[in-house]
Amino acid sequence: MPIPTSTPDANATNARQIEGAPTTVVSAKPVVLPAPGRGEDLQVRVSAPATGGDLPVIVFSHGFGWSMNGYAPLADYWAAHGFVVIQPTHLDSRTLGIPAEDPRTPRMWRFRIEDLTRVLDGLDVLEASVPGLGGRLDRERIAVAGHSWGAQSASALLGARVLGADGVPGEDMSDPRVKAGVLLALTGLGDDLTPFAVEHLPFMRPSFDTMTTPALIVAGDNDQSQLSTRGPDWFTDPYTYSPGNKALLTLFGAEHSLGGIPGYEVAETTDESPARVALIQHLSTAFLRSALHPGDTGWKTAVSALEDDPSALGALQSK
Repeated sequence: MPIPTSTPDANATNARQIEGAPTTVVSAKPVVLPAPGRGEDLQVRVSAPATGGDLPVIVFSHGFGWSMNGYAPLADYWAAHGFVVIQPTHLDSRTLGIPAEDPRTPRMWRFRIEDLTRVLDGLDVLEASVPGLGGRLDRERIAVAGHSWGAQSASALLGARVLGADGVPGEDMSDPRVKAGVLLALTGLGDDLTPFAVEHLPFMRPSFDTMTTPALIVAGDNDQSQLSTRGPDWFTDPYTYSPGNKALLTLFGAEHSLGGIPGYEVAETTDESPARVALIQHLSTAFLRSALHPGDTGWKTAVSALEDDPSALGALQSK
């Protein structure tokens, strides 16, 4: 599915106008999906527009320690603009309090990916959990999104794989039901990991060679990870080393929270910027709409608007 490319348009409409006014959102939590072998059933939050049908779906994977209650700036925005947003709580969530010495810890990264697949398998249950949502999901238009570790989890469903100690790509965990993705602050190749990351995070050796599903990758040009000896360009690897049908949004001055997407005024945000968050909201919405509905021109319009903005907060590349 080709990513729409931009063309100059002197009359480009503001992205906010393209998206339309936000609608009322209804939300249900916790919705519980049985998860044999996980040690904890999977808790999920489902948010959706109060009206409308044929609603596309976004399954969102939170960053380390977060839960289904985080990332309101994105989840609420997407739901208010026509998406059903499904947020599982992964086992690393602070709300569960699982200690580091728990025997599940080495497989936590796999449990996360399995959580996302379990959500897709449980769409009937999740749809029934929100009053009035029954029959309104479009199961042919499903996207995944995630931030930080959540982006790593989501990338697996788009085709990324983890290299083994021998350098051979591991299991293919991609899911054909997923048609597009948004990967926020996704870590890069494992060639330049710090000694701590090499020892404790062996799953941080990705291969993007088979990540063929269309995706918007968002990186901050001031995101200096403690897990890599490289600079912020590490976070552009998912774009550089994946096949075509990708877009890269590089945000000027952004650190790992990308202006505050985990939540409003949360402690871990070191680069608070409502304007930066708004740009991610607008561009991610336009990208997903156009990726899931090939006739939609919102992405092309949004790209042109950014290119024409003399005070743009970021820059886009596409391939």
